[in-house]
Amino acid sequence: MKNNNNSNILNLMQFINECTSPFQTINQVQNKLIINDFHFLDISQKWQLKKGGKYFTTLNQTSLFAFQIGLGDPENDGFKLISAHSDSPGFKIKPIPEMMIKNHYLKLNTEVYGSPILMSWMDRPLSIAGRIIIKSNDVLKPKHELINFQKPLLTIPNLAIHLNRQVNEGLNINNQIDMLPLLGIINNSLEKDNNILSIISHEFNVNRDSILDYDLYLYNAEKASLIGNKEEFISAPRLDNLAMVHAGLTALINAPLSKATNCLCIFDNEEVGSMSKQGAGSPILKHIIERILICLEKNREEFQRSIYKSFMISADMAHALHPNYTEKHDPVNQPLINGGPVIKYHSGQKYTTDGDSGAIFTQLCNLANVPYQKFVNRSDIAGGSTLGNISTTQINFKTVDVGNPMLAMHSARELAGTYDHNYIIQVFKQYYDI
Repeated sequence: MKNNNNSNILNLMQFINECTSPFQTINQVQNKLIINDFHFLDISQKWQLKKGGKYFTTLNQTSLFAFQIGLGDPENDGFKLISAHSDSPGFKIKPIPEMMIKNHYLKLNTEVYGSPILMSWMDRPLSIAGRIIIKSNDVLKPKHELINFQKPLLTIPNLAIHLNRQVNEGLNINNQIDMLPLLGIINNSLEKDNNILSIISHEFNVNRDSILDYDLYLYNAEKASLIGNKEEFISAPRLDNLAMVHAGLTALINAPLSKATNCLCIFDNEEVGSMSKQGAGSPILKHIIERILICLEKNREEFQRSIYKSFMISADMAHALHPNYTEKHDPVNQPLINGGPVIKYHSGQKYTTDGDSGAIFTQLCNLANVPYQKFVNRSDIAGGSTLGNISTTQINFKTVDVGNPMLAMHSARELAGTYDHNYIIQVFKQYYDI
């Protein structure tokens, strides 16, 4: 193993610590883009673009699309895209969430978001992040304000083994009963009428009566850390898929100007199927590509040609061989942590990779002097899917599905390799450079 750039790893860890919900993630990404001379485009306003210009736009504060207009013509030189997603499995706070138990405990009513490993969320310090919606003078345009408590605030306590002797033999978890977080005890400092809106009002100095609604999520408040005898592992929440967001962002802001237009696409709601206005199943990316071509005074024919001159890397974390469950993996294709980026295949098209797009990514790895691995599921295990096959239903880019190998995917705390993160940044930089 080689090329272990420690600064990339420390930056990733800090990025994860700051990106506690999709809202905070997009806010962090756009701040880094602005520092690197990318200009914000309001998606509802007229755009004026020029070749060589660096731009980004957002939707719903949870998806973002950044691009540098190439010096060539899109119908000849195309777009080079990397896509990732801003969301992670966890819990979303329901409306009117306060639940009183015996007039003593206060817990919050939540619903599961995506497919988290539920047991992994128990007995951890949790906090709350997201956005609140505030009254404005325009009924159709309320104000949005991001909030993040940035401190342990809740926990989901386990039931003691003395009251459930079968717990280590397997537990059937009920989302509505077993997974509700404890917020506090009702006493003189936390009365019944001190509901979540009052807590937010006090913490963030916002008029309680001006808060109309919210999109709030629980997050694991534990910080990212390096572990292993040689610190070869990253242990952190939300590695799926913040590691790919960070890698794509790092590559884009360091990319030289080229003939092709380099793009980074960060979608939301991948963990729940991508079928939202800000997800990969929406026409948002197609609309953005079309608007770029319009601003460059291209016609419909040239828009269509540009699609078939382009290439997308769909970047989402991949499964590494688990040392305790080797039988769960394909008998031959068994990616290892710190063995390099993983090219993902599926005959049922849950991954978009075919021989052609897989060969392109293989050559990129060779040019970057980076090892690569291949993943397919066991033939008797269904597995999951990701962005690539969904986004291609909206705009037909040639696409490869890749990601870095990891353990404990969808756990409250996941595990990946430090070398792998540097490897995939190198490949992404190579991709944007060609």
